Amino acid sequence: MGCCTGRCSLICLCALQLLSALERQIFDFLGFQWAPILGNFLHIIVVILGLFGTIQYRPRYIMVYTVWTALWVTWNVFIICFYLEVGGLSKDTDLMTFNISVHRSWWREHGPGCVRRVLPPSAHGMMDDYTYVSVTGCIVDFQYLEVIHSAVQILLSLVGFVYACYVISISMEEEDT
Repeated sequence: MGCCTGRCSLICLCALQLLSALERQIFDFLGFQWAPILGNFLHIIVVILGLFGTIQYRPRYIMVYTVWTALWVTWNVFIICFYLEVGGLSKDTDLMTFNISVHRSWWREHGPGCVRRVLPPSAHGMMDDYTYVSVTGCIVDFQYLEVIHSAVQILLSLVGFVYACYVISISMEEEDT
């Protein structure tokens, strides 16, 4: 066995995916983004399953991880389309919160360089409405930060898919001999 086998690389990649998913989960919790929170939770579980399967030489667990990475890429492509408003999607809808709150991405008000000011509400506005928050001076708009997060997830998943397929094929060859 070499120093950096496919199995070792998949273990490192799963660890990177876990760190990236946990970071994303934290910021989705801060923004009350319930759909991404649920997706991230499932992703974390499946990545742990893939990590366990890789460490314990269980190709079936790695197969579950492989199928999930394809679904995860699809979800992240949807997130990118959502924040870039492709195909009639709008980042200003409550889709990510399952239409139960008016919360938006945490990065909308807390992005790098953003200056947040609360404006006084108008006479016929609601006090809980987020339209009264003025955000200026952002270095990067929040939708691009969300797109970057999803792009990183896609990249890690695609590389993980390739390594998982390789580890499965090596495991199957070892079982045959």
